[in-house]
Amino acid sequence: MMISAVVLTYNEETILGSCLKALHFVDEIIVFDSFSTDTTLDIAKSYKARVIQRDFDNYASQRNAALSAVGKEFDWILMVDADEIVTPELKTEILEKTKIANAVTMYRVRRKDMYQNKWIKQSSGYPTWFPRLFKNGRVSVEREINEEYITTGKIGALNAHLIHFPFNKGLAWWFDKHNRYSTMEASKIAVEIDERISYGNLFAKDPVVRRKAQKRLSYRIPFRPLFVFFAFYILKGGFLNGRAGYNYCRLRKTYEWMIAMKIKELRTSGGNYKISNAHRDPGIDLNE
Repeated sequence: MMISAVVLTYNEETILGSCLKALHFVDEIIVFDSFSTDTTLDIAKSYKARVIQRDFDNYASQRNAALSAVGKEFDWILMVDADEIVTPELKTEILEKTKIANAVTMYRVRRKDMYQNKWIKQSSGYPTWFPRLFKNGRVSVEREINEEYITTGKIGALNAHLIHFPFNKGLAWWFDKHNRYSTMEASKIAVEIDERISYGNLFAKDPVVRRKAQKRLSYRIPFRPLFVFFAFYILKGGFLNGRAGYNYCRLRKTYEWMIAMKIKELRTSGGNYKISNAHRDPGIDLNE
């Protein structure tokens, strides 16, 4: 079975080398780039990656275009973000799973989120599952932000982890990025918040379905930013992660506050934010 790895990039020079080095076991690497202006492309070429560039419009379209770029000779697609590192354990599991003939067409994987050189297990709401390994031609992506993955087959889970470095570009970049993400998220939630909630999904066996329902319900909770801080720092045990956990939970609270204020503005004005194609950092680190 042949595997193509796809990495979405935009100005990823600080972390891309580590990401690509960990992908040495695949048969092809595609760096799907949104016209980076740093040394991202030079790094990609040094690892003999095939570089494809496309103007960014939204996350679903970008990921679908990247999936379509993989040749039919490849059986599986491993799609990772530039700030995600495949561990040796995950590499072994991927190689084992892709050799098995079964009905699974999409595998999800958990991430270990790192902040201040520490795995912030409790603060980050671990475990959260992300689709990352796909049978070629059997998966599509919907929703412009906090993407949803649709597959025509069964869904499986991998036991090993990705190591995630969401702060590899520094805090100033993180705040700028999440200011833009909160605008995009607020635009979606302002439309979705009044939609009917399927309360049965709050207890669904599928963790992604369950998380989606819980998230939609939580946006109706008064003082949501404070609630999120309390939930992650106290109820989920973020205090066990020390200073890093406390700081991360405060950042999460700030992000939720930005979303809440922008939703209020939208619902008061009855308008909508214009989503610029400048929003091209792949993935989202909080509230996904």
